[in-house]
Amino acid sequence: MAGKTYDIAVLKGDGIGPEVVDETLKVLEALGTPDFNFTDSPCGAGCYLEQGNPLPKESVEACRRADAVLLGAMGLPHVRWPDGTEMRPQIDLRIELDLYAGVRPIYLYAAEHSPLKGLGAGDIDFVILRENVEGLFASMNGGIELRGEVAVDSMVITRSGTERVVRYAFELARRRGRDPMKVTCVDKANVFKSMAFFRRVFDEVGEAYPEIERDYAYVDALSMYLVQRPATYDVMVSENMYGDIISDLAAGLVGGLGMAPSGDIGEDSAVFQPSHGTAPDIAGQELANPLATILSAGLMLRWLGDRHDDPAATQGADRIEAAVRGVIAEAGVGTPDLGGKMSTGELGDEIVQAL
Repeated sequence: MAGKTYDIAVLKGDGIGPEVVDETLKVLEALGTPDFNFTDSPCGAGCYLEQGNPLPKESVEACRRADAVLLGAMGLPHVRWPDGTEMRPQIDLRIELDLYAGVRPIYLYAAEHSPLKGLGAGDIDFVILRENVEGLFASMNGGIELRGEVAVDSMVITRSGTERVVRYAFELARRRGRDPMKVTCVDKANVFKSMAFFRRVFDEVGEAYPEIERDYAYVDALSMYLVQRPATYDVMVSENMYGDIISDLAAGLVGGLGMAPSGDIGEDSAVFQPSHGTAPDIAGQELANPLATILSAGLMLRWLGDRHDDPAATQGADRIEAAVRGVIAEAGVGTPDLGGKMSTGELGDEIVQAL
């Protein structure tokens, strides 16, 4: 019996986005199974310059229809709105599709990738779960500036929004099955009412998971703990802005944003993309690390496998993960950000060969 074919909306975006996405499509096609139909849709700062809209309605609808979305990176520093902010269509897409769970796995693939001493492959292995549509980012299109003298952005925390992302965190910890299973609430509950509320809802949801340890860390202290003892964490859940910041810090522990995949997941849709930006300074030079995007495709396959009870998709995710681990374990292998000398395409080819 023929396996399932997945319709994947592809949003390559700007800068290095097209380069890393092309390598990822090459890897997905090399799997052999499951089958894919890839459909490109325009998006990003370049799209704005051509069409006057960085995220056309047609592209959003293509994402709604697709089984999943693979996204490169969007935005360019010199292309801005009149208020001075950059184009951020990837964030607009999260809001449009209500992709509330920002899943950011952090894994150390090789000791030489980390600036920390005494750690080996696998010694850093945790997931940051970022609430994706509320928090400080809720003010993204609604902040206030008065007379050029004062500007205000508000932190928005709702009960329903917090409950669903916290529940996702506990379910994720249960699936990971670490010993011990643990979920850390990352907040600033000692100062802000919004964060005290976030923690209170965290505890209420956590009561339904007595087998999972509840842990707490103020976001400033966590920034130190991640450097001092990253191996002690399993799943962390945080407000939107805090999750954005600690995700970059955590990526720096395992080789940088080129090693940091992510998934933005909702009830009906999901977008998978690298955590890095468009890096226009190296675009077109074959210097970009495609692994974060390739690993994001692995997350996509795992999500599709769970959603459709499809072992072929799950096995594809396992194969991509194994290929990356096998290739990158060899000293000196990688793009310049990892201390290697490979081009974007050469590293992609190595992953295909490993498959």
